[in-house]
Amino acid sequence: MLDQIIYFFDNISSTQRGLILALGITVFWIIEGFIPFRVFSYNKFKHSITNILLTLTTIIVNFSLAFLIVISCDYVSKNEFGLISLLNIDGFLRIIFSLMILDFIGAYLAHYVQHKIKPLWLVHAVHHSDKYVDTTTANRHHPIESLVRFIFTVFAVFISESSIAVVFLYQSLSVVFSQFNHANIKLNSHVDKIMSYLVVTPDMHKVHHHSYMPYTDTNYGNIFSIWDRLFGTYSELDKEKIIYGIDDDYDDKNDFFKVLKRPFKKD
Repeated sequence: MLDQIIYFFDNISSTQRGLILALGITVFWIIEGFIPFRVFSYNKFKHSITNILLTLTTIIVNFSLAFLIVISCDYVSKNEFGLISLLNIDGFLRIIFSLMILDFIGAYLAHYVQHKIKPLWLVHAVHHSDKYVDTTTANRHHPIESLVRFIFTVFAVFISESSIAVVFLYQSLSVVFSQFNHANIKLNSHVDKIMSYLVVTPDMHKVHHHSYMPYTDTNYGNIFSIWDRLFGTYSELDKEKIIYGIDDDYDDKNDFFKVLKRPFKKD
């Protein structure tokens, strides 16, 4: 089974990767309709337009630069460059180790840095400016942020010595988990809590989208929740008290072109 999964992702096409993203949005969009956490007074379809357009910019960035991932994976494989060879990790553990390093550097660390460096925060604020967080918010990233995250992913490949199949597997899991933990769904609090010891859940990530500090600077994880717990960035908050968005009305109408210009707006 594992060999079949690796074979699939070793030969996955751009179309198939796009379908995984589209299927994830569709599934969680439907679930949101049945068990919403918060019933927003907004036009869900109109709200999704800007987020989907930003998702398309992310796809363009990632697909345009995908050859760099291929080159990087090929290099580390041929030269046995990275922690996998250094630590002599093999078999199933090799895949788990790669996924965790890719998640730590490509998601958690990239996310953390964007909150701590002001120019990058201004770019990342596009993601946080959504006042109606739902599954489409998952890929609401400015193209510059998509580039930053891509660079961190390449760095993670060199550190981990990941294969191209594992990188594509990670990116697919990352997309689906992000859509899951951004989804406007109401899970049983006890179930969500138990799940949060292993993976990032909707209740856990809702806290990150709270508009007030210090909560905005916590819960950076995407797939695995261990990083926030390990590095002291984990926090909890009564989800009913959470207020989404950024405390300004610059892009209150959620216009795509205005959102794109947000990082460069004058204070």
